[in-house]
Amino acid sequence: MRPETLFIADLHLSAAGPGRVRLFQDFIAGHARGAEALYILGDLFDAYIGDDDTAFPAGAVRKSLRELTQSGTQVFFQQGNRDFLVGSGFAGATGATLLEDYAVIDLYGRKVLVTHGDLLCTDDLKYQQARARIRTDGWKRHALGKPLWARRLYARWYRLRSALDKRGNAPEIMDVNAAEVERIFGRFGVEVMVHGHTHRPADHELACGGRPVRRIVLAEWRGEGEFLRWTPEGHQRVRISP
Repeated sequence: MRPETLFIADLHLSAAGPGRVRLFQDFIAGHARGAEALYILGDLFDAYIGDDDTAFPAGAVRKSLRELTQSGTQVFFQQGNRDFLVGSGFAGATGATLLEDYAVIDLYGRKVLVTHGDLLCTDDLKYQQARARIRTDGWKRHALGKPLWARRLYARWYRLRSALDKRGNAPEIMDVNAAEVERIFGRFGVEVMVHGHTHRPADHELACGGRPVRRIVLAEWRGEGEFLRWTPEGHQRVRISP
């Protein structure tokens, strides 16, 4: 395997965007094949309604990831706000390892924290309250107990409501809270944080507790894709086109 680790987030794959699904499949069969590890930091899907859903693109995505893990590349997955119903069935079907909301990894000698990023956006109180409610085991059991057709309808309603809520929020409310970022750096004692969610790709050089740290924000996939490639020599962003 090549000494490199790849990171992606916020692909928002859906049946409405088959071109983006194909771009993801090409990425898995091309750039990702042979890498030591791939970290998917949430919102791989625009809406994920359960591990029992085999419709496009869920079934096709699981197949691609299974082929990747069988080739020797490790895959790690963190739930996002759009695919928090990813569970053990997904892990079993793909060979991926599911991570907690915050996970510290050793990246060629550097201590790095990976997370989806939504928990850092503490100014968005309405979202944080909703998140706390729908992430409980009881809520998930209730949702997954519904037939697939009902879950699909709910997913459409959720996407519409989410879009309307965002239109009513100031842009800074949906970005990370600086104090929360500093608190998380201090809590985990890392020097680098990698996350998605905000759709504001950038490398932020910060000072937390008197020490230099870096916050790397992954890009959303739109017409093109982008992944973060990390090797023992450093990291770089790589764009991929259809």
